[in-house]
Amino acid sequence: MNSVPPNNNPASTTASGSAGSASTAPSPTFSPLYQQIKGLITQSLQSGEWKPGELIPSEVELANRFKVSQGTVRKAIDELAAENLVMRKQGKGTFVSTHHEARAHFRFLRLMPDEGVPHYPDSKIIEVKRMRAPADVARLLELKSGDAVVYIKRVQAFEGVPTIVEELWLPGMIFKGLTAERLMEYKGPMYGLFESEFGTRMIRATEKIRAVSVGEEDAKLLGIAAQTPLLESERVSFTYGDKAVELRRGLYSTARHHYHNELN
Repeated sequence: MNSVPPNNNPASTTASGSAGSASTAPSPTFSPLYQQIKGLITQSLQSGEWKPGELIPSEVELANRFKVSQGTVRKAIDELAAENLVMRKQGKGTFVSTHHEARAHFRFLRLMPDEGVPHYPDSKIIEVKRMRAPADVARLLELKSGDAVVYIKRVQAFEGVPTIVEELWLPGMIFKGLTAERLMEYKGPMYGLFESEFGTRMIRATEKIRAVSVGEEDAKLLGIAAQTPLLESERVSFTYGDKAVELRRGLYSTARHHYHNELN
């Protein structure tokens, strides 16, 4: 049974007890109790005790399990919900978030139509292969240069109009068995496949965006003229424990779409 880790942090002193050298001693650390409970719940999510889409124990049950107040558990779950690790459903309880939910499709897709209702694009796989990681890819995925990665290139289209060209690199050890055939036959979002078949759930990402001119090869895939200005994104996605598990570089045509983000 999990229990709350001790939080004893006595201040350090020298052997003589002198306060004169206190400035050289490490400062004591303190983690609020609800943060400790959040960490324990996250450990259970990471270990697979509760699978994506499953109901987790109630606040009362978790409070009894960790021997803390229900309010402390609620505050921990509030933060987990804000980080999209769990999802509250009115009258049903709290569930582990999953990439198979409709609303999850747009957490990592920020390209929205200028008109009409946002919807997920159709995907066409151009290439899938295993290769040795280039130095820049290895650095961003925290791999050794030359480690195996799975490389994917695809085009995504909205209502038949090619709009996004993407290149993805995934750690080869995690994504063994990922093939073009499996990607083409899978009808849901790619992150849903990663979650259900490879046990890897993307929980956060960092992203860089810049304006670029498209080259000839990608221009043909998008059906536009070379040197057309596009948005270029570079995104690194992370799973539990801040482990980098995907590098994705995309070119976005903004003739009918725009990049949308909410800043809090």
